[in-house]
Amino acid sequence: MAGVNPFAPDRADRTVGSRQLAAMLPDPAGAKPAYRRLAGAISTLILDGRLALHVKLPAERELATALNTSRATVTAVYDLLRESGYAHSRQGSGTWTALPEGRVPTGVTRVLDPPDTAIDLARAAPGLPEQILVDALGRVAPRLSEHAHTPGYHPYGLPELRAAIAERFTRRGLATVPEQILVTSGAQHALTLVLGLLCGPGDRLMVENPSYPNALEAMRRARLRTVSVPVTEAGWDIEIIESTLRQVVPHLAYLIPDFHNPTGCLMPDQERLRVLRAAQRTGTWLVIDETLADLALDVAAPPPFASLAAPGGTGQVITIGSMSKTHWGGLRIGWLRAPARLVTELAGQRIATDMGGSVLDQLLALDLLARAGGLLPPRLDQLREQRAALTAALTEHLPRWTWRLPPGGLSLWVDLSEPVAAPLAERALDYGVRIEGGGYFAADPGLFEQRLRIPYTAPSDTLREAVRRMAAAVADGRPLSATIRRPHWVV
Repeated sequence: MAGVNPFAPDRADRTVGSRQLAAMLPDPAGAKPAYRRLAGAISTLILDGRLALHVKLPAERELATALNTSRATVTAVYDLLRESGYAHSRQGSGTWTALPEGRVPTGVTRVLDPPDTAIDLARAAPGLPEQILVDALGRVAPRLSEHAHTPGYHPYGLPELRAAIAERFTRRGLATVPEQILVTSGAQHALTLVLGLLCGPGDRLMVENPSYPNALEAMRRARLRTVSVPVTEAGWDIEIIESTLRQVVPHLAYLIPDFHNPTGCLMPDQERLRVLRAAQRTGTWLVIDETLADLALDVAAPPPFASLAAPGGTGQVITIGSMSKTHWGGLRIGWLRAPARLVTELAGQRIATDMGGSVLDQLLALDLLARAGGLLPPRLDQLREQRAALTAALTEHLPRWTWRLPPGGLSLWVDLSEPVAAPLAERALDYGVRIEGGGYFAADPGLFEQRLRIPYTAPSDTLREAVRRMAAAVADGRPLSATIRRPHWVV
């Protein structure tokens, strides 16, 4: 990079601390040889943009202490990074991140749309039928004109929409008043506000592994120290969650218990109760992501997580919801439910960067939520049909791939039986399919490279064609080798 001296004096914005880097790396005791796993994890962080270029790495002794491993292991890690081109050193100046010649950092900043001919399977989000939107716009136009004579700023959200969302929670079994609701610009905005208010750099936060990539990225940018707990096809290991809460005492825990993204698992009520009790014992705030809760395909829609707590005992639970998965992401309407005092503080924080959401979008959301009883059932039927088309096509064209049929949600978590997801996703783009490998959903680098998340939000014919193209990519004949780029972002 022109004008950049990789051996410049140590500066705060050009250095990664030993604890910060250690929080991004897997436990060195988890695999042997440990130095290879750690070196691979650091190179992955560099490739996907989570660890910037020309950043000074911690001193060997400091990183060894942070990782609770030997200095010899860290020395071997740095040697391997230098040999493979992911780092370079000069005596007296330390070790700095780099890229091998010909490689390109990818990260989430490369937010380009896929080619017009590509089938997009990276975004698990449905579109909204055109006529539904047109009809809703016609109904809300007179109401919008009524608001034209007001300032139009609603940092808490439009009062009518807050009341409707509160009533929706109450109807689902969790008594709620409008003062407990904050309307946001999507669920990601809600999470970012919560992280900004309740957490500071270096705070510990418990997350599932795998999890929603954009949530993980928000935590990294907030410089939080994430501690992961596994989610498998069989669901959550509640004993691990309980022990993690007890031993780590994280300030906050982010969970997706309703048709988990990406595995599709649904957490049973008894397990939810155990998580609630464990979090209450440690004083940990639970942030529950409910964006997929209404998308129950084979089971009854679950009640709100916080409704299982004892009366008056939901003060440490924040529930996040959105219309992006049930209706349309283009509305940019989300919300959170929290104690009224916390909602007031969050609204105050919001004003610093966002005076309030679009009145038009909120009026549309109000109209669509009022008609959810007629809009949601056909959407669920369509998702069942598309899920069946996807599974049938995979069985026909890619019979070695396996999955567990999720009871709800928007995607399959497919096992490829070998760790080739990232290079396969790269090659699939050449065949006109955009998809992300499972590693993108990993809270810890280097995991889930044998997985693909395949959403069934596209029309059935499109899904069948996408599978045919992926099968052609698999049958290409060329060996699948390490990918050099990670295109776009996922939702």
